[in-house]
Amino acid sequence: MFFSLKKKDTFSYIEEGEGKPIVLLHGLMGELSNFSPLTSFFAQRGYKVYAPELPLYSLPVISTNVANIAKQVAKFIEEVIQEPVILVGNSLGGHIGLVVSHKRPELVTALCLTGSSGLYEKSFGETFPKRGDYSYVERKTREVFFNPEVATKEIVDDVFNTVNDRNKAIKTLYIARDAIKSNMKKDLIDIKIPVCLIWGKQDTVTPPEVAVEFNEELPDATLYWIDECGHAPMMEHPEKFNEILNSWLIEKGIDPSSN
Repeated sequence: MFFSLKKKDTFSYIEEGEGKPIVLLHGLMGELSNFSPLTSFFAQRGYKVYAPELPLYSLPVISTNVANIAKQVAKFIEEVIQEPVILVGNSLGGHIGLVVSHKRPELVTALCLTGSSGLYEKSFGETFPKRGDYSYVERKTREVFFNPEVATKEIVDDVFNTVNDRNKAIKTLYIARDAIKSNMKKDLIDIKIPVCLIWGKQDTVTPPEVAVEFNEELPDATLYWIDECGHAPMMEHPEKFNEILNSWLIEKGIDPSSN
């Protein structure tokens, strides 16, 4: 489904629906389209859904790191939304959500992590060997999913174009390395808001033990598993993902009916 981008100051973002704000944070190799089924689902259920384009490639190289991207997300919440939000993050987006929740807790009412970095993750590695080799990039992209058919040609093409753009490749490496260094284990105890963990049982990027550790270390976390699912549950099993998140929000009294 196609959603039009809005622009305000330096921000580009999707905005759909009316009601309680949810902010969707994509991953390092992710796109706003990764959240299309979630956007449609929650925009029809009393939520205003925002999906900002993260400034992965627009910041100066020296400033391209997890902390500065999180600051931009906090600024987006303050200047565009102007009220506390529910954050939903996949992969790097989850890591960004954790940093915002830790550094600026007044901006976040609840957090949903799915395949989140912040503790441990595997990626393409510290370099992009064979980055001009389409078949290599296709194979690595498909390995992210339990069902490799989810990695459509469009998705593979986007990843291929990113790793073959010198500027984007350099910044991707900076962020990936910084994400590994920015381990949040010691900070999790301080994140007191409710956290919903939705994890693919066959996630090979942030393996199941990562979800278990998040669940053990976060004070108010609930862990849900989706079987036959890899690193991006909201893409592989969007209906299950939406059902889990919606039910959890209701259970926690964070849904629009609780206002």
